[in-house]
Amino acid sequence: MHTKNIITAGKDLAAADRALILMHGRGGSAEDILSLADYLPVDGFALLAPQATGHSWYPYSFLEPPARNQPWLGSALELVDSLVREVLAAGIARERIYLAGFSQGACLTLEFAARNAARYGGVAAFTGGLIGDKVYSENYKGEFAGTPFFIGTGDRDPHVPLERVDATVRLLRGMGAEVTEKVYPGRPHTVVADELEQAGRIVFAG
Repeated sequence: MHTKNIITAGKDLAAADRALILMHGRGGSAEDILSLADYLPVDGFALLAPQATGHSWYPYSFLEPPARNQPWLGSALELVDSLVREVLAAGIARERIYLAGFSQGACLTLEFAARNAARYGGVAAFTGGLIGDKVYSENYKGEFAGTPFFIGTGDRDPHVPLERVDATVRLLRGMGAEVTEKVYPGRPHTVVADELEQAGRIVFAG
């Protein structure tokens, strides 16, 4: 289960008017994902990056049945929820809370957002999709009310099938999200400069 180990950067939460929660990928670290903020227009944001126990949010592929990744998946979702509640308690409105993640962290980011749909500042998912052996639409409720999303992925990513990304985009749009999906031919499993530029313009520049 995940302990609440959070790395922070940017403005102090009490002084910021916006917050960005960043979720790292499998094998990565909070410091890794925080470094992406250097390439995003997030001056004035409080930055919060939780560290997964053992550098992994859940043990198996995100395409496994969700029960197989329990209790780790539930614990990870609860951790994100506790961070959102902490930001809200600091006086930052939900529409000024931003979520972003890479790979396993992108899957977790999208899963949390879809289970807790509301008007957020924006969401950036660098190679990810909703979690499960299929899209369990009954798990997702709420209305994004035009929340901007950027989802970037490779056309043949070894971990995240394009079909799941496409299905995720369809579901999010059905819940009122404004989703920009960009597929990069031949792109390896990484974050490329164009994704950061697109996310900066679409998600964070509002």
